[in-house]
Amino acid sequence: MATEKEYQALHDRVAALRETLASRLAPDLIQNPQLADALTRQIDEMLASVEAARRTEAPPPDGGLASLAGVGAESSKTLGDNRLPLGVEPYDETVASDRIVAVGDLYYLYQHERIGVFRVVQKLQELFRAGTVRLSADAGAFGLYQFDRREVLRYTQRDRILAYRRVLGYGRGAVPTGSRPNTDFHNLFTHFINQVTLFWRDKRISDVIRERSYDPSFGSIAIVRRAGLDLRNNLKFTSFGHLNVMRVEVMQLLDEAFRILNSEDVKRLFGAENAWDVIEEVLIRYFNERLVTSPRQRMGVTGRDVLRWLAAPHVMQTQRAQFEALLLEVAESAEEWLTSAQSLGLAGRATGNRVMPWDQSQPQPTRPTVRQGANTPPGLQREYEMEY
Repeated sequence: MATEKEYQALHDRVAALRETLASRLAPDLIQNPQLADALTRQIDEMLASVEAARRTEAPPPDGGLASLAGVGAESSKTLGDNRLPLGVEPYDETVASDRIVAVGDLYYLYQHERIGVFRVVQKLQELFRAGTVRLSADAGAFGLYQFDRREVLRYTQRDRILAYRRVLGYGRGAVPTGSRPNTDFHNLFTHFINQVTLFWRDKRISDVIRERSYDPSFGSIAIVRRAGLDLRNNLKFTSFGHLNVMRVEVMQLLDEAFRILNSEDVKRLFGAENAWDVIEEVLIRYFNERLVTSPRQRMGVTGRDVLRWLAAPHVMQTQRAQFEALLLEVAESAEEWLTSAQSLGLAGRATGNRVMPWDQSQPQPTRPTVRQGANTPPGLQREYEMEY
């Protein structure tokens, strides 16, 4: 049982150890800055092991209250003799990874929904039932029949729209009773990706010239961690419910849709070489839509990669070397997502403002940075205001 006196003595000794090492190794630390990171990590690990051992000690039956209040034979004479707990389990370590992974899959599905994959299959069903297309009994025709028959067993389009609205905040559909749309997701997601891209941009600059070497936010892992934790905590409560089951079913539905669109009779019908060609041909011919297939699809793939990275405990890493090595996994994905989102007017590239106000009630997307003389977009499209 750690007392207040022992607690204070421990931290005083650790502080003295840090100061002694910094004083004795000062010349080496100037020549080799990485040595400071190694020493800090070792001392932090020693302190963490001591604290972990003390947390396993059983507290007295009354939690130490009698000793503190001066009641009974075991009452303490000084404050330093009283039990001092080390704290509780950190909040940010209580997030379940499987729910964040499910959100990543839902985001992937949402982007394919926005592309129009399911609307294309529904249109083919209408044409097939009306007999206005040359489909009869081949693999595509039979797949359309089965797709139609199984519809009663699946989550409906309305169910999917409600999930997008509740979890991602996208769309205008009403959310189920007792829940609310997650309108903070898009801004938090964009903010995190911006901080990842800024971090690697700063690191690339630092490898050449440290033009802002005295800026405390230059290449700061703390800013990236905070942005990631804000996003992960936002998804903590919106990812409950039937999301896990629904995304498994809709992923199966998406796979089935692409099998139909990639069948030889359907591709022959539109003179297409693959399923994506069929989708674009139907969207142009029957919906008269401007195609956003490529950027939307890449947003779905790279956005899911980023959210999967957040589901892992990587964001809790506090050591720079390890954090950089882990963050490198999504460095290119974040840059590609941001570039694709910029091309659609869905996100802006941050420059100097690196902190997002916590009490922001209404998301305010940042306008994309454009070159002087270029045509400024009339207004950003806002995912959470669009209908399907």
